[in-house]
Amino acid sequence: MKADILRTAAEFYLKSGDFNGISALDLSSSLGVEWDDLRADLADLIQEDKIGVLHSDQDMNTHILRVGFPDASVQIEKLDTDDLFHTCVYPRPIYLETVVDTKHYENEPYKLDLANGEPQLAFRTFDLSVLEYYRNDPRYYYHTNDINGSISVKREYYESNQMPEHDQILLQTFGFAYDDDLNRGVAVFLRYLSDLSPEHQQIWKMKEVNGTYDLHPEYYRNTVLGAWGKHLPICSAFILELYVVNQMCAAMGRPPLFLTDYGPYGEDRPQNFTFLVRPTLEEFNNFVLLLDKLLSDNINKKFFQNEVSYETETPRYDGKVVVSKKGTIQILEDWISKVFRPQDRTLIDTSIASLRKIRKLRQQPAHAIKENVFNQTYFKEQRALIIEAYEAVRMIRLLLANHPLVRKAAIEVPDALANGDVATL
Repeated sequence: MKADILRTAAEFYLKSGDFNGISALDLSSSLGVEWDDLRADLADLIQEDKIGVLHSDQDMNTHILRVGFPDASVQIEKLDTDDLFHTCVYPRPIYLETVVDTKHYENEPYKLDLANGEPQLAFRTFDLSVLEYYRNDPRYYYHTNDINGSISVKREYYESNQMPEHDQILLQTFGFAYDDDLNRGVAVFLRYLSDLSPEHQQIWKMKEVNGTYDLHPEYYRNTVLGAWGKHLPICSAFILELYVVNQMCAAMGRPPLFLTDYGPYGEDRPQNFTFLVRPTLEEFNNFVLLLDKLLSDNINKKFFQNEVSYETETPRYDGKVVVSKKGTIQILEDWISKVFRPQDRTLIDTSIASLRKIRKLRQQPAHAIKENVFNQTYFKEQRALIIEAYEAVRMIRLLLANHPLVRKAAIEVPDALANGDVATL
C-alpha cells in the first residue's frame, strides 16, 4: 500500500498543473481504501520523509505547499482527522527525485525545483544587475519601492508580433535579500520564477548567487506571513517628507520650501531614485546627482521671503568688496539660525553638513574623469548617503512642526514618519 500511496500522490502532484497536494478524500477514493486504514502507512512514510501532510490550520490553503511541513510528530498527530478535503498529502523530494522526468523541464530549472518538491515560497537570490534587463527595456513596466517590486510587459506589446512571445513575461513580485555583510540581492519565490518562459528562466539562472541570504524583513512580513508592513522604504519616506514639509509651508502662509514634492503618494518620483541595481561608480554618481537635485537644487528661495541675505560680501586685499550669491544650503542654514534657537544644534549642524556633503559629491564627477569602477562598497555608500539625506529633510520637518501656524493647522504626519518606522535596508 505504501508504494500505491507514493505513486498516487506523485502523479497527482506532477499533473495538477500547479504542484498541488492530493486531498485525503481524493487519495482514499483513488486507492479505494478508507482514510483510517491508510493512516498507519502514511505515518511510516512521514517518518521516512517520503510523504508530507498538511492539515488546515486557521486560514492556510493546504492544497498549495507554501513554506514546508511541520514536524513529523505534528503531521502524524493530524492524521486523526475528519476534515478529509483540507488534509492534503504531498510526495517529498526523496521520492520525487526518483520519478521526475527532468527532460520534461528542460531549460526550466525553477519549475524543476517545484517538481522535485520544493515549497512555492522557497526563494532564490540573484545579482541585482538582473533587473537592468527589464529596467532599461521600455517594453516593460518596472516598479520597485526598495522592499518589493514587479515586472510586466506593457499592454501594447502583450500578444503582439512586435515582441517575441517568450519575452512577454510577468513577474508578479520580487523582493530583496541580504547576507550577513548587508550585501544586497534580488529575491524571487519559486512560485513566480517557475512562471517565466524557459528563455527568461535561463536569464535569471545565470544571475543566481550563492551564499546565505535572508529576505528583507518587511518583504517577509508581507508575502510569507501575510501581514501589513510596519516600515516605509527609506526612499519613499524621503519623498513623503518633502510633501509634508511643503504642507507645513502652506500652513505658514509661505511658498513651498521644495520646488517639487511629488505629492502624498510619490507616484511620479524619479524612477532611478532607488537603491542601485549595479554597484558601479557611474551608477553611484548618477544617484548622487539625482539626490542633490532633490535637495539643494530643489530648495525654493522664495520660501525665505528675503528674511536673510541671499548674498555674501567678501573684502578683497585692495579694499574692494566682492559680492557673491549664496547657495541654497547656506541660505537655509542662515534662516534656520535666525528663526530657531535650540539649546542643542547637533541635529541641525549634522543635517546641514550632510546636505553639503551630497553637494560636494555631486561636483566631483564634473571635475575628474574616472573609469566606471565596479565595487560592492557602492551599495553600502549609497545606503549611508540616503540615510543622511533622509535625516536632513526629517530635521527640516521637525523644525517647521514647531511653528505656531503649523501646530494650529494640525498638519497630518503619516504614522511611519511620526514614529520613525522607516526601513533603511
